[in-house]
Amino acid sequence: MPPPERPTILVTGASRGIGAGIARALAARGVTALWHAAWAACDGIDVLVNNAGIYVLHPPLACSESAWRAAWRDTLGTNLIGPATLSLLAAQSMATRTVKPGRHHGRGRIVNISSRGAFRGEPDAPAYAASKAGLNALGQSLARALAPAQIYVFTLAPGWVETDMAAEHLAGPDGDGIRAQHPLGRVTRVDELAGAVVYCALDAPAAMTGGIIDVNGASYLRS
Repeated sequence: MPPPERPTILVTGASRGIGAGIARALAARGVTALWHAAWAACDGIDVLVNNAGIYVLHPPLACSESAWRAAWRDTLGTNLIGPATLSLLAAQSMATRTVKPGRHHGRGRIVNISSRGAFRGEPDAPAYAASKAGLNALGQSLARALAPAQIYVFTLAPGWVETDMAAEHLAGPDGDGIRAQHPLGRVTRVDELAGAVVYCALDAPAAMTGGIIDVNGASYLRS
């Protein structure tokens, strides 16, 4: 019997926080190579995880026009244009492969990290919410476009996640209010979100392609 396949996976923004947690969880599953980069060649990868993102405060009534333009430019560039470009390069590479019999992964997978902000809005960072809504639409569009080529696309929408970047907010005066949003009494752990990413990257059935999965501890519910 041939040895099990060991997929090659590219995770963007894997130097810290959520990305680092995803990288660790995937490494524990024995992937062939794990790339820690915001930009890299996409030839030869089996799974692309679009995790890198930024959150820039620019409240509409307290923001200059120049700062407003900069926030939109930088946020859309990082959170939407970047993933769209990497997805294009990855999908075009994946589409050239021969699918092995019984290989449930198809030719490749793309996993996007979105946000509950795409659905509920972000009043102090509207470009962030818009970029994540765009990422949701990108994932759904690519899922439909790429399904005939057996390339599958999944999107995860977390809320607050317990990272180093979030620690300052959780320990500060806003901490109790943030936790109060969550029926669990705490925000999502990195390992919980990483586990959901691993499932989509390695285990989820093809029929789930195009899905947007909430990973926010019931802090925001939609139907």
